[in-house]
Order: sequence, then structure tokens, then C-alpha cells
Amino acid sequence: MFESLSEKLDGIFKKLKSKGILKEEDVDIALKEIRMALLEADVHFKVVKDFIQGVREKAIGKEVLESLSPGQQVVKIVYEQLCFLLGQSNERLQLSPNPPTTIMMVGLHGSGKTTTCAKLARIFKKEGRRPLMVAADLQRPAAIDQLITLGKQIDIPVHFSKEIRDPSFLCEEALKRAKLEGRDIVIIDTAGRLHIDSELMEQLKAIISKVNPKEILLVADAMTGQDAVTMAKTFNEQINISGIILTKMDGDARGGAALSIRSITGKPIKFIGVGEKIDMLEPFYPDRIAKRILGMGDVITLIEKAQQAFDQKEAEKLRKTLIEDTFTFEDLREQLKKIKSMGPLENILNLIPGMNKALKNVKVDEKEFVKIEAIINSMTPEERMNHTIINGSRRRRIAMGSGTSVTDVNRLIKQYLEMKKMMKIVKRSGGKKGFRLPNILPF
Repeated sequence: MFESLSEKLDGIFKKLKSKGILKEEDVDIALKEIRMALLEADVHFKVVKDFIQGVREKAIGKEVLESLSPGQQVVKIVYEQLCFLLGQSNERLQLSPNPPTTIMMVGLHGSGKTTTCAKLARIFKKEGRRPLMVAADLQRPAAIDQLITLGKQIDIPVHFSKEIRDPSFLCEEALKRAKLEGRDIVIIDTAGRLHIDSELMEQLKAIISKVNPKEILLVADAMTGQDAVTMAKTFNEQINISGIILTKMDGDARGGAALSIRSITGKPIKFIGVGEKIDMLEPFYPDRIAKRILGMGDVITLIEKAQQAFDQKEAEKLRKTLIEDTFTFEDLREQLKKIKSMGPLENILNLIPGMNKALKNVKVDEKEFVKIEAIINSMTPEERMNHTIINGSRRRRIAMGSGTSVTDVNRLIKQYLEMKKMMKIVKRSGGKKGFRLPNILPF
């Protein structure tokens, strides 16, 4: 996410920070480079112009140029301006005081609208709410089947009909069902098109007039850049959207849509899709995204992901195994599963400040996780609990059973023993001694 833009800004700021004294000309040169970096990132030209002007007004002044660390001050101003550009604060979905709250999802074909409906429904379910999804994309039978399949996957009902041809009538029926069943959230998946046309807009307006949605969320593909911004502007002018969900952000190295769409439409980005899996939808926090763009990491999001993956009891159990030196291959397998559930490892590591630079030329191979799990799964319960019994013949059997080599098995056992050794050092030093974890992660 924002990789190419982050790299360019990092190079610009390095030059600024290396100067002990900043002149007005130095700032102007840096701003020209930032302007070019933003335009190359496919940010809307008007947004770039306003952004550069805003930074210059704050950066050219005695307080900045004559400060002890002028380069750092300019970075701080750019960060604040990015936060302002992206929307300053997270804007939550508005819920109706009289349930059910109706949320209508709109957008073009291929933006990930149907999957996003399920991702959003899953978030509501985790919050203790009772969502109902509505398959109102009657143009495409595959969309109905897809939503039904996703609904079964997350155990959330889907209201659909393959006989009704009027989506506004179907949505009306869904609202009646939601009230009867005590469903407090209704998420409507509407039809899309390859491009915006009058028929689509009339259909959406008919649904709006019948169900009066509390939120109309535009689902847009971040990787389409300025096309997504233009499309968002048109949707907003036609049906007055309340917010935006940007999908495929994990594949968008430039970030033009995310940096332009709020300024052009005046509507907030409320969620971002960061992967295909059903749990890969995140609330949009402008300050956190600004930090990621500037290579500062995103520790708060990392902590939140860890809290979701590890509950208090599990954390206490792990702490106990470390203290008592009873950490087994069984424990290692469970911890790897938890780390995998937090999302792609590369994404997780990039949330750690400075890690994106440290791993710039390092290839993160997720398949190594699969290999480690396969080796541990090939062990008997006794071998997982007591590694000392794993002799040469057992290692050959484990390698055959896991589809790996004896070398792979030996390497994992060696890394596991190194980890246990490090744990003993930490235990003896009361956690004060610095140490480096053995290379058990897949890079």
C-alpha cells in the first residue's frame, strides 16, 4: 500500500533532514519533488495544487526554517496536511435510532461490492448485531449465488428471490423480514454496470425512495486511480452517497484514489479493503494512513490486530509456558496460526515503524508458514510435546509425511531449539536483556 509514493517521499525527506539549515529555496525544491511524486502517484492535479500550497504556507516561516530540526518540522507539516487531505478522523457508519439500519452498497462491476457486503456484515456480527444481507443485484444471477455462499460462510442470512425482477420491491420485502426477525442491520447489494448509465441510476433511485437508507456507500476499486475518483464524483452527484469503501488497497502501490477522493467528492472514506479474505476490511483512519505513507508504521492497527487474534486467556497461557520453559511444537503451531489470522505477513511487518525500509529487498514467502505447519502436523502428539524423542528415523518419517526434506525438518528443529534457548536467556534476565529472535519467520 502506497509503496512507490512512500519510497519517493522518503528520499525527498532524507535530503531535507541532512541539511542543518534550511533556506526557502530548499523548501521550494523539496515541494516541487513532492508535487511530482504525488502526480506520479495518480493524485488529482487540483488536490496536488492545494496540498502543496497548504504545506508551503506553513513551512515557509521563521518558526520552521530557524528551528533546531527544520527538516523534521517540514515532515511534520506534510504529515498534518496528509491527515487533513484524507479526512482528519475516522467517520463511523451512522446507525438508525429505530432499527433496522439500512445500508445500501453501490458501485460498478468488478469493484468487489458483493464481497464487501459480506465483510461489512461480518464486522457487525462481531459487534453483537444481527445483520441481514439482501441480494438485490438482479442483473447478475451469479451475484445472488455469491452472496448466498458468503452468507453461509459467515452464518448470516441472505434475502433473495430469483423470481422477483424489481429490486426496489425485493428490498421492501427484505425490510419487512428484518423487522419480523429482529434484524437490526440490513445491507443491500445492488446491481453494478461496466460503466455508469441512466438505467442503473434510475434503479438505485427507486430503491432509495422505497427503503430510505441511512448510509449509501460507494464501493470503488483503489487500483483504478483517477477513474475511481471520477466515478465517485458522478455517483455522488446522482444519488448523494454518504461514504466510500476503497477496495484492493493492498495492491495499490500509488494511492492516487485514496488521496484524491475525499477532496473531490467531499465524502469520507469509511473502510478500506486490504485483501480478498472475508476478514480483510479495516476502518479508515486518516492519521494512521498518513503515517504509513511517510514510513512511520502503524503500531495502533498492529495492536488491534493482535488483540483480535490473541485473547487474554491465550496470552496468559503463552506467558506461563515461556516462564516454565514448557513451550512445545504444539504451542508453536498455535502461535503461527494466530499470526496468519492477522493477515498477510508482509502487511503486518509494514505496520512496524521502519520495518518497510528494513525489508525493502527481502522477499517474504508465505509458503514457508505452510511448510512449517505441515512439518509440525506430520509429527505425532508425543513428538510435538517432546522434541527430544525425534531421532533420525522419525525425522525421515516426518519429512515424508509433510512432503518436505529431512533438511527442512532439521532446520525447523534447530530454529525451535534456538527459540527455547533465547527464552531461557530472557527468563534469567527478567526480560531486560536485548536479544534477536531466531530466523523462524519466512524471509
